[in-house]
Amino acid sequence: MVNLPRNQVVNFSEIPKGKTVIKFPDSLKIGLNAEEVKALEALDLPFGENHARNLWLVSFYFAGMRISDVLRLKWSDFQNGRLYYAMGKNLKAGSLKVPEKVLEILQQYPRNNAHDLVFFDLAKMPDLSKSYEVQSYIKARVRSCNDYLKNVAVKLQLTKPLSMHIARHSFAQISADRIPANILQRLYRHSDIKTTMGYQSNFINKTTDDALDSVINL
Repeated sequence: MVNLPRNQVVNFSEIPKGKTVIKFPDSLKIGLNAEEVKALEALDLPFGENHARNLWLVSFYFAGMRISDVLRLKWSDFQNGRLYYAMGKNLKAGSLKVPEKVLEILQQYPRNNAHDLVFFDLAKMPDLSKSYEVQSYIKARVRSCNDYLKNVAVKLQLTKPLSMHIARHSFAQISADRIPANILQRLYRHSDIKTTMGYQSNFINKTTDDALDSVINL
């Protein structure tokens, strides 16, 4: 039996003969739209919810940066108006312009955390080189932030879930019809543009919507 991961291009000729293939259905990916992101930005929130919202927005503003990378951000990563960092997932290095909205968030955080960290979430850890312990602690912090975001979703009267991972989906959804795939590939740091196209296909709806309208609107 061979289990096929979601959203992965598979060469069926490479699957051993006689094996049963089970393909899991694609997971539904729904992000916030531009109006909902603006409403999230404008909320006046207490400390815990505000911090969770800040982390979410930093992820969104940096092209859907993974929350694990957001929590690892250091002040020294910011140089000359740009963010320089290597993605934790594949260690690909690169830089991004630091938007004014990110600078406004950074002003809320003092530069006195251990390890030069921007955000305090991992500052209590004695050694950030112990990857297993760091990952376990990140998961705990993400769960805590997601609990805060559930409260924020109620205040926004959202009918869709709000979590840290949704920041990635939100950027992908809003960028779908605005940014060419080759530029998104660079923003996402994908090695293969097929990966970018596969991910973005979950959010590109204009072409299919127009095609449907061309038949329905006789």
